[in-house]
Amino acid sequence: MASTDQPVDELVAEAVARVAGAQPGGLEYVVDGAASLLAASADRWPGVSRALLGVAERAVGRCWAAGWQPADLVRVARRELGPVQVALAVDLIAAEGRRHPAAALDRRWREQVRELDARPWWPSDEAFLPEFAARHRLDRFALATAALELLRAWALLPPVQPVGPVPGQSAPRASEPRSGEPRMLGRIRALLAKAESTGFPDEAEALTAKAQELMARHSIDEALLAAGGGRSADDPAAVRIGVDNPYEGPKTMLLDAVAAANRCRVVWAKEFGFCTVVGFDADLDAVELLYTSLLVQATAAMHRAGSRKHKDGAARTKAFRQSFLVAYAARIRERLAEATERATEEAAAGRPDGAGSGAGDGAGPDGGPLPAVPAGGLLPVLAARAEAVDDAVGKMFPKLVSQRVRVSDGEGWVEGRAAADRASLHRGSGRIAR
Repeated sequence: MASTDQPVDELVAEAVARVAGAQPGGLEYVVDGAASLLAASADRWPGVSRALLGVAERAVGRCWAAGWQPADLVRVARRELGPVQVALAVDLIAAEGRRHPAAALDRRWREQVRELDARPWWPSDEAFLPEFAARHRLDRFALATAALELLRAWALLPPVQPVGPVPGQSAPRASEPRSGEPRMLGRIRALLAKAESTGFPDEAEALTAKAQELMARHSIDEALLAAGGGRSADDPAAVRIGVDNPYEGPKTMLLDAVAAANRCRVVWAKEFGFCTVVGFDADLDAVELLYTSLLVQATAAMHRAGSRKHKDGAARTKAFRQSFLVAYAARIRERLAEATERATEEAAAGRPDGAGSGAGDGAGPDGGPLPAVPAGGLLPVLAARAEAVDDAVGKMFPKLVSQRVRVSDGEGWVEGRAAADRASLHRGSGRIAR
């Protein structure tokens, strides 16, 4: 049994190990005992703070080595614990991040850290726990309990398929975009922001359809640049996108619809609350942008429909909303596929072999001349990239099963398709790889 007479480093390490190894049946007792030891002495609290950060940095590093990423660890805290642990997770990720210069991190890793606002704000490691407790109005015991619960949740995570370079072990991808965002992506962001904010469904539909066409053109330009030697050849990459309850199945269907229209594949890890999207870098950027926007639009439309009553006067049910979102995703799949097919046909017809004119505004993805179509034509280039994505999925996830999301409310289905027609943008079976 540990005691407050132990050196602080040993005390903290033993407390964390005891909680991580505790059986579920006696977990509360073990956590209370360990937290009491850590919080017992105000004089030793700064030392506990320093030692706990050291243990946490090593724990986070082990998660990176097991394939997890910053957004994943925060998602675990949000799904399994509470707001205090979420805030603590961000800070512990920031503490571990001090070991890695930003320039050595993968682009998407940097974006995750920036979106989480994971940066050290405390003046010293000894001051971290006291300052955190003051910020969140916690006593020492409550904060020690929260920290132990979070570190246990992370310690129990199994290895997952990596989706990008790990800090300190791999250099950034050689083919990743240069600093600054291509002009095309800036235009797409602006269109989607307008689609989310407008109160006119027809305008939202037109803006979203235009955004998908621009995404398809951007993807085609990137493919032609790689095929023509204008950019270093790259391989498919992968990103994780969180998909949580409620209605995680329909949300995953919506993501799958967006991914399919942008030549990507989706694999759903239901138990962890995320999907892995596999594709080429430009296409992955498009999927993240469009899915986020469509989810905002779909959720708003669902709540508007769900605020009313059924024809018999009963309140809208969970089955209605589930069916609404399934129908929304199915209709979106059709409309996005139409926009992508239209952009592809225009690109193939408008830019003959060796030509630099045609699609869109006369500029490539970064504002320069449009890439020339290889002698074999555009479609073989796109087919080769699709095959490369399928091969990557097969290597990353050799054992996949399909999951079907069912509909049980006919009225929800009808209203969901109508909302998709109004709000924004092939065909598929509705099956999602898992």
